[in-house]
Amino acid sequence: MIHEVQGDILLSKAQAVAHGISPNDDFDKGLALSLRENWPSLAKDYRHYAHQVHPRAGELWAWSGVGGVRIFNLLTQEGAFDHGAKAGRATVANVNHCLKRLRHELQREHIQSVALPRLATGAGGLPWDAVRPLIQTHLGDLPISVFVYTTYHPGAAANEPT
Repeated sequence: MIHEVQGDILLSKAQAVAHGISPNDDFDKGLALSLRENWPSLAKDYRHYAHQVHPRAGELWAWSGVGGVRIFNLLTQEGAFDHGAKAGRATVANVNHCLKRLRHELQREHIQSVALPRLATGAGGLPWDAVRPLIQTHLGDLPISVFVYTTYHPGAAANEPT
């Protein structure tokens, strides 16, 4: 069941967090930066992974940290690989592929709850009206709690129904 909540996703009680990145993300903006600040090895491990695999938009990279934190990195944005280039925008097709993969991983790993932001609407540049139905389509019928953080309030825990 999907619950739209307001607050700080880093204070979520969900078993996993999912967020959007680009294939060559530096984890230097928005939620990615906050995740890197909380779990520095996340960004380091992703850089190592990206140098070995050369990920593409539409894929998913899962990471587990100390204490059992599980983070699903959804490659919603196009990559920019020229020296000094900025990541490209997210696309509806990439978000669609990522959410299909996320659903699969949530089921495969028996994850009971996941928190995600308004995916691909910040640095990704997509309108929420384009992304919201995709989240509903891919995650809405799962028998787990899906917490979509629609408004960010730093340091405020959301009211996540159990």
